[in-house]
Amino acid sequence: MNTGKPTLTLGPVPYLWEGEKWRDFYFRMADEAPVHRVIIGETVCSKRLHFTEPHLSAVIERLESAGKHVVLSTLALVTLERESQYIRSLVADSPFPIEANDLSALALLEGKPHSIGPFINVYNAATARLLARRGASNICLPPELPASSIAEIAAGTPDIALEVLAFGRMPLAISARCAHARAKGHIKDNCQFVCAEDPDGLLVKTLDRQSFLALNGVQTVSFTCQALLTELLDLVSIGVSRFRLSPQDCDMVAVASLYDDVLNGRTDAEGGIARLRQLYPAAPLSNGFHHGQEGAAWVARARNIGHRGAE
Repeated sequence: MNTGKPTLTLGPVPYLWEGEKWRDFYFRMADEAPVHRVIIGETVCSKRLHFTEPHLSAVIERLESAGKHVVLSTLALVTLERESQYIRSLVADSPFPIEANDLSALALLEGKPHSIGPFINVYNAATARLLARRGASNICLPPELPASSIAEIAAGTPDIALEVLAFGRMPLAISARCAHARAKGHIKDNCQFVCAEDPDGLLVKTLDRQSFLALNGVQTVSFTCQALLTELLDLVSIGVSRFRLSPQDCDMVAVASLYDDVLNGRTDAEGGIARLRQLYPAAPLSNGFHHGQEGAAWVARARNIGHRGAE
């Protein structure tokens, strides 16, 4: 789809942040960040809605006042009847477009304009075309796709906007059980919201003390942070028009500004990587999936040599 100038999308906050922190984050992104679309809502655990729903109306109003395009996200895994009812109500009553992150939401959205989130596996152009016929106007591709697959999907779907995860820890798995609660001596039904103690995820280490994953409630995410900064212009050239920034516990306004500067030629991408490492020192950067390697790898553009995420 020819959407004109490539734009930035802010994905939903994946972690449990206290309500006021969540609200103030979106207020600042609304006022200062050069993002066009903002996805809000809970994707990981419905119990977290208790923290964000009191602030939802104010956040949406602030985003709209700033000229942002608001999209509401569904859960990535529906396991309870109350969660099913929540999705039904969201689809039926929301005046805003919906991003589906679970197949169960697609039947409710059929025939209505909507987006497809990165939790739904879209691995080829045929799948993308099927989703487009059912009403999808935007697809955020799974982060594990290599550039060659992205190019084939883009070539086969010229009438739909494609989006890739350009910054953030990568979603790897989601479960009905909560390993995060179990790691802290609790069960899911009495988790006491311990995931709030880790606003950027709880690191998981191997027996030899190497960090390789992070827990986020019922979700498992990568230890490394995907950073497709030097790849932005190549992705634009093959037909990707939107780039998603997944909120991490860092200065996301500065991250968005950096990506916007690279997209618009104000900053050199190679130099931007050094700046990005300063902005988000909590995790090594990676781009291995994009280059057909293991996801934790870092492929330096100039040398085209794969390195492990921690250089």
